Amino acid sequence: MQFDTPAPLYQKDDAAKLWETALGALECSLSRPNFRTWYSRTVGLTWDGRRFTVGVPNSFVAEYLEQNQRSLIEKTLLRLLNCGGVQVIFQVAAGGKPTGHAPRAEPSSIKTSGGHFNPRYDFETFIVGNTNRLAHAAALSAAQKPGEGYNPLFIHGGSGLGKTHLLQAIGQLAERSGKSVRYVSGEQFTSEFISSLKERRAEEFRERYRAVDLLLVDDVQFLAGKTQTEECFFHTFNELHNSCKQIVLSADSPPRAISQMEDRLRSRFEWGLTAEITPPDEKMRLAILKARTDELGAEMPPDVLEYLASEVTRNIRELEGNLNRVLAYARLLRSAVTPDMARRALKNIAPTASVQEKPSEPQLLLAAVAECFGLAPEDLLGRKRDKETAMARQVAMFVMKNQNIWSMAEIGKLVGDRAAATVSHACEKISQETEYNPLLKRKIIDIESRLGKE
Repeated sequence: MQFDTPAPLYQKDDAAKLWETALGALECSLSRPNFRTWYSRTVGLTWDGRRFTVGVPNSFVAEYLEQNQRSLIEKTLLRLLNCGGVQVIFQVAAGGKPTGHAPRAEPSSIKTSGGHFNPRYDFETFIVGNTNRLAHAAALSAAQKPGEGYNPLFIHGGSGLGKTHLLQAIGQLAERSGKSVRYVSGEQFTSEFISSLKERRAEEFRERYRAVDLLLVDDVQFLAGKTQTEECFFHTFNELHNSCKQIVLSADSPPRAISQMEDRLRSRFEWGLTAEITPPDEKMRLAILKARTDELGAEMPPDVLEYLASEVTRNIRELEGNLNRVLAYARLLRSAVTPDMARRALKNIAPTASVQEKPSEPQLLLAAVAECFGLAPEDLLGRKRDKETAMARQVAMFVMKNQNIWSMAEIGKLVGDRAAATVSHACEKISQETEYNPLLKRKIIDIESRLGKE
């Protein structure tokens, strides 16, 4: 049965919502590191019925997406729009607004002394539950009384769980109180540092990062292994901490588990409070979906919300992406939202999701590691402590961490109900050992390759 398509289905001011929906589908088709690196700071700028303009943070990202991701992006948009064709244009934008002469969208961010804040990412819109209560309370305290309590505050957890939301909420609340804030990603800090060396503006760079009341660094693990950048950040950290200025950091794992990071930095990251965010429980997922539908002014029956909450259990960004897909599908068909229609929407718009998730199932992963070491999966979960079994168990934890799906605590529970500290120690040990043990490194590569083919 054919349905007429509105012309255009999305109006100009729908570009941001359309791109948010597309990001939910794209995240299912890409590895998490790839998605974070190239898509995390992109925005939908304009859609005129034929051309879709994507705002990107710099020309480097624009060039990469143009050369390597254009086809995937256009196919994703075509599935959402159900139109004859779409041309994607990448444009460097500042805070969600184009830097050239393209049509201007409504302001979508607030300028800061370092990056740009998304107005949605404040404390009022952050849904608090058992899995993030400590991180939220500590973040609020850091924003209200910077430098007086938890310093540094280190927030860690998997992708899409709200770390960036909390950092930006801290920044916005602190700025409204008259504090100077610098918010950057680890990647941006590295890029600016390298540029300052090339342009002989190192002193200006140092002043920019040290003359603030709060320094917020997202994905600080990006600094690991970059000797000069780590050296610079070490001195920046010391200067701010000694001056009682607030430092807030986020990463995908706790400090001691960030391989290749200098010990002196990792130890400093643990001086204050380390707070983990874990995947939301069902009650919290329902609350997130309800808040998001209210924000969008959309009607969503309770049984559909329950279905969506059961489909995604580990990632808030993917959860909201699925909600956007269902709303887009309902709009496309001009039909009411029902559980059956929601199932069709997720199947039709994101057909690769189940395929992408399968290799990351813990049972498959543990079986692959056990087979590689000539053991049974049960051996990894048990209490045997001989050298071969202990090594295989540690490798399993290391490979699971590299999947960027489970927190340290979750990995511990999956591998025989062990403590997060045990997992952290295992990951650090294997990371160090692969640097001088080529056989072990080869074995891990084989395991990860095998997982990718299943």
